[in-house]
Amino acid sequence: MAAVRGVPEVRVGKTFGWLDVDRIAEELADAHPETDPITLKFVELRALVERLPGFVPDPAHPVNERILEAIQMSWTGEKHDRDD
Repeated sequence: MAAVRGVPEVRVGKTFGWLDVDRIAEELADAHPETDPITLKFVELRALVERLPGFVPDPAHPVNERILEAIQMSWTGEKHDRDD
């Protein structure tokens, strides 16, 4: 999908929330290819996720440390796959 200057790229018709761990990891890998997810504090990771285009938190599924850890591990795997 081609990006339009000044408009964040969002996968068409798809919003995602905290339970979409793999999607979040892919979006973070796209948005922050230079970042090592393991070096981030959970508060920093949470802020990065909340700024992703298309991210819409679901009040029925609030974030917790388990979700943030799963995102961090999935992002690490995604980064590793891309580096190979």
